[in-house]
Amino acid sequence: MNFKAALIYGKLINSAIKLIDSSRGSNKAGEMALAKCPDMIKHFKGIDPSKVLFITGTNGKSTTTNLIHHIFTKSGYSVVCNLEGANLLPGICTALIKASDLSGNIKADYLIFETDERYLHKIRENVECDNLLVTNIMKDQVQRNGDPDFVYRKIEKVVKDFKMNLFLNADEPRARSLEDNGVKVIRYGAAKHSKAFVKDEDFPTMPCPKCRHKIKFKYYNNDMVGSFKCVNCGFSSEEPADYISDNADFEAKTFTVNGFSFNMPYEPPYMLYNYSAAVAAAKELGGISEEKSAEAFADFKNIGGRLETIEYKGKKIQYMRFKQENPETLQNFINIIAADPSEKDVVIGFGTVDDITPFYINSFYGYDCNFSALAEANVNKFLCVTDTICYDSANCLIYGGVDPGLIEIIPTDDSAKIAEAIASLKSDNIYLDMKLDAFEALKNYVEKEA
Repeated sequence: MNFKAALIYGKLINSAIKLIDSSRGSNKAGEMALAKCPDMIKHFKGIDPSKVLFITGTNGKSTTTNLIHHIFTKSGYSVVCNLEGANLLPGICTALIKASDLSGNIKADYLIFETDERYLHKIRENVECDNLLVTNIMKDQVQRNGDPDFVYRKIEKVVKDFKMNLFLNADEPRARSLEDNGVKVIRYGAAKHSKAFVKDEDFPTMPCPKCRHKIKFKYYNNDMVGSFKCVNCGFSSEEPADYISDNADFEAKTFTVNGFSFNMPYEPPYMLYNYSAAVAAAKELGGISEEKSAEAFADFKNIGGRLETIEYKGKKIQYMRFKQENPETLQNFINIIAADPSEKDVVIGFGTVDDITPFYINSFYGYDCNFSALAEANVNKFLCVTDTICYDSANCLIYGGVDPGLIEIIPTDDSAKIAEAIASLKSDNIYLDMKLDAFEALKNYVEKEA
């Protein structure tokens, strides 16, 4: 009776939110229903664990989840999914409330959930699931997660406690090392491509997840993802993956997997791992052929993707949703900027992390990255903004070989002043890298001005 009351309550909340704003409410119904019945997720009926997939990791969860959902639905399957990215228990509970009837029955072919890596164990305790896809395990939000090996141990415990089929990134050492504990292991990866890069010995690598000695990368497809080998125990990426994004042509926006040609919905190189992961999950979990997956790729539109463009006073401002304190995301954006041969200006706005008290000011993620490609990237000017870490941003550029004469420091968080500075830049092609909340404030100011 407690479950039934909580379910009806949740459905009423969903209905009310839909009337007010259908784009919101990915957490609220589940949050309030769980307050009434904390174990209500366990009471939903009709869930086959073999048809449930969790997708976790530091980067790429949302895109991979959305793409897998798209492939399955285009192939005629009904799917329950937390597409909005609400990846804690309340978000998953909300998705189940929406999908169930008044008795709590779930009628769907598959359940595909993005899951927060830190709370994966708690989620698995409430939802039986036989399949886990891990994108990568990286430095991220150190004020919340600490060292990435802390997150690694969280995921490793789930893999050991609950015997699961594993989809693992074959080119990321921490993710790949989980393979020893899977019931069935499917590896996915990406072949070396034209945008792969190397770093010299001045930049940090990572400890081997098996013996704690140094991992050395022959090259990187993404930061900390590529061809690797441990200098001590020999743990490596040498054994090829089962599904590999190969023959990537970023101009033609095509690639292949197992000999089948795919359109590239989005061309940033890090997407290739999301693509091979989705093809692997579709084939192994849903029996969907590479040919059918390729058909679905043709009209895939990512929900809440990382790249966004706004216009301001004739300037095209390209923003990449920057997950601050995440070197992998930052390095990818650096590479995207450097790959654009046209004239451009760059605005960098590392700032205070204020989502958790006490506020956190750190800039390690900048020093983990190689900015040297920007020195030869046809950039007129670099603007370093925000009132806390703007000088460190400038130092990162200078250490990368950027001419200090091309750097202007504007120590402010004021959106009006930042917009004014952008409007005065020489080119119409602007790349912007700053925290999401700072970007939203700037975007709101620009829209109000427009």
